[in-house]
Amino acid sequence: MPTNLVWSEIAIRLLCTIVAGGLIGYNRGEHGRPAGLRTTMLVALAACLAMIQVNLLLPTAGRPANSFVMNDLMRLPLGILSGMGFIGAGAIVRRDNFVGGITTAATIWFVTVIGLCFGGGQIALGAVGSAIGIGILTVLKAVEDRMKQDHVGKLSLVVDSSGPEENEIRASLAGAGVKISSCAFAQSPQAQSTELNCDLQWRAAADDNHVPDVIHTLAQRPGVLRIAWTPQAK
Repeated sequence: MPTNLVWSEIAIRLLCTIVAGGLIGYNRGEHGRPAGLRTTMLVALAACLAMIQVNLLLPTAGRPANSFVMNDLMRLPLGILSGMGFIGAGAIVRRDNFVGGITTAATIWFVTVIGLCFGGGQIALGAVGSAIGIGILTVLKAVEDRMKQDHVGKLSLVVDSSGPEENEIRASLAGAGVKISSCAFAQSPQAQSTELNCDLQWRAAADDNHVPDVIHTLAQRPGVLRIAWTPQAK
């Protein structure tokens, strides 16, 4: 980090920060994430300005011999980095067993570090870090979408005396690769019907939100009076 900073160097650092923050923010914005274009650019720019301010203050003379005050300039970017953690924490949402916004929080923290790199004059390091970060957000997103993940759902099934028995239903689900994690049973002698409420688990692509084919197959079985399927957040 040079001690004598000129405006041409400041302009380069600001431009690199805006480009990197804009590219990362565009990626997040087109996927509808809370930390979009403006948020990431402002976070990166704030970090860059903090480091430029530190750079400009470097030539400042140290404390006098009769003073106990220590001028620790590096606490400024450290405070910026810690403060961005609170913004990232606000982007994380937890609802029952579903946790979202973790990638958004990590992106905010990441662009803060990128801004600190550019603001501190480490242009090559910031550029390489930005390229790797954009690659992670774009390329690995496609990989994640193709990875098979655990999905959960709730099946409610009411059958009459001519409908499939519990063992048959379990066999149909198991044959389709669907696992029953829990099952509740209720029988109504007056209506001559049996109700099953099952929590199901199966593996599919991350973006697969289709009703499993085995549910449609069960709905067409003779004796099935009512069937309801509800996906659950995992």
